[in-house]
Amino acid sequence: MPTVISEVVPQAPPAEPRRKKWTREECDRLIQAGLLRGEEYELVDGELVSTMGKLRPHVNAHVFMIAWVIEVFGVEFMNPEAPIDVAPEDNPTNEPVPDLIVLKRPSRDFPNANPQPEDLALVVEVSNTTYYFDSGVKARLYARAGIEDFWIIDVPRQRIIVHREPGGDGYRSITAYGIGEGVEPLARPGAALQVSHIFPGRLK
Repeated sequence: MPTVISEVVPQAPPAEPRRKKWTREECDRLIQAGLLRGEEYELVDGELVSTMGKLRPHVNAHVFMIAWVIEVFGVEFMNPEAPIDVAPEDNPTNEPVPDLIVLKRPSRDFPNANPQPEDLALVVEVSNTTYYFDSGVKARLYARAGIEDFWIIDVPRQRIIVHREPGGDGYRSITAYGIGEGVEPLARPGAALQVSHIFPGRLK
């Protein structure tokens, strides 16, 4: 005779499906075969992360940030959405594509190879829906690479999060700047970016 069970038996969570971990070499072969468009993805910790589908607030913040970087550093030192190398131990399974990088040397000095961490004066990620990914996984990746000045444009909260003093386990200095405040890049002391420049709609 059937037995009535009056208590709920906890079920084990479903097992996570196994994921393929990619390397840069494998991704290069896919691109050469026409199976993967490199500009639509970035490789982070062996996973292909889509860089498509940016919302309008992200686009606006990106445009205003690019305009400021060109004014301060010059267009020849600015690369939007360009792949970079990271720490040697991370390079085989990582090729991140920050929203914006500022080079210490003109772009013409990099005809073929990615910029190295020591070539980067500033790395910027514009975060609309990806803040926790950018401030967690990518921040640790950039810190291990020794990138000295890493900024996150936090679009929903209208602030700039500045990461400095990189180490093997992350950045030791993380400071948030909001509307009404300004921040100077390490490579250009005295050239302060006002947060309101990135979010002009806030002032209306």
